[in-house]
Amino acid sequence: MTALSLRGITKSFAEHAILKGVSLDVEPGEFIALVGPSGCGKSTLLRILAGLDHADSGEILIGVQEMSNIAPADRNIAMVFQSYALYPHLTAGQNIAVPLAMRRLSRMQRLPFVGTLAPGQRNTRKAILRDVEEMAKSLKIDHLLDRKPGQMSGGQRQRVALARAMVRQPSVFLMDEPLSNLDANLRVHARGEIVELHRRAGVPTIYVTHDQAEALSMADRVAVMIGGNLLQLTTPQAIYDDPAHIEVARFIGQPRINIVPARAEGGLVSFGGIRLALTDTSIARTSVTLGIRPEFVSLTDNRQDALAAQVERIEFLGSEVILYCKLDAIGEIMIAKLTPTEAAGVGAGMPVALTLSPERAMVFAEDGRRLHATPVAVDAGRVKAHG
Repeated sequence: MTALSLRGITKSFAEHAILKGVSLDVEPGEFIALVGPSGCGKSTLLRILAGLDHADSGEILIGVQEMSNIAPADRNIAMVFQSYALYPHLTAGQNIAVPLAMRRLSRMQRLPFVGTLAPGQRNTRKAILRDVEEMAKSLKIDHLLDRKPGQMSGGQRQRVALARAMVRQPSVFLMDEPLSNLDANLRVHARGEIVELHRRAGVPTIYVTHDQAEALSMADRVAVMIGGNLLQLTTPQAIYDDPAHIEVARFIGQPRINIVPARAEGGLVSFGGIRLALTDTSIARTSVTLGIRPEFVSLTDNRQDALAAQVERIEFLGSEVILYCKLDAIGEIMIAKLTPTEAAGVGAGMPVALTLSPERAMVFAEDGRRLHATPVAVDAGRVKAHG
């Protein structure tokens, strides 16, 4: 049984569709990264799931219970916001204790002065304090419990916000870009902390981010949302190696994927010395798009069947060198990711010959969907298919 199911969620603002029938299943203990550009609807989807906004249509199931008409406080969902949303006048310990106090103490018990006289209030407060201290120790922030948010660094506030969300032992854990306010070095460190916390807690998690590096490095599965549509949901490796749509291929990958126009003639796509046979034989003659990752573009000394180009720009990144090459034939930029050894002696303005790995080339239809294709080779005038 899935831990969480979203079925056909739609949402519009002023007749502008933000979510267009989004469906998503999260397995028990799974970490799903919801990634996409700004304005794609990912944060809106998270707010609907948390009960902070309402969908126009669709279902939200936690286990087997339909949650659409359940109040946010009764959904047992914890959420960490981009801004952390800590109470500035409370200490870290008091911030972490807030959800426990709201759940375990009655309205009378929460009242100042009078609440201390209510039966059971003192024992409940002690239990809350124990849970707060235990959670703080697990996140290594027990030394911060007496500090207020203004006395803590960004990373410390982030861990306090995580502790406040996790201490209540929710059924589902939601994170809305919780690392975006941290500097680059701290962000990398915090990724590992969140993954480790998730592994220990075992709570199904949906993590919203615009940063593909976070999504690929942290998640069990990655969901790519663009334009209100969930285009693909699969493992990080598959989302990178086998994108189902050209927009997924464009969004995932750094540096970006190379995209060039091509033609399908008689079921064959030819470009730069490679030929690909389309599996769908009904596609005879049409415009298509060819995509290939920069790491599968190489320099060659054999100019026969190679792509003639001129180096426009070079980026040296230590363990790798990125070449931006302008193709002589069509004027498009082709990016190559090389090792420093492979790029030795290459400079801006130099003519080069590029070769592509045919088995890693992708073909996309005019509507953006992926077309299955296999490499073919010309041998003694006959076309042979590999694979």
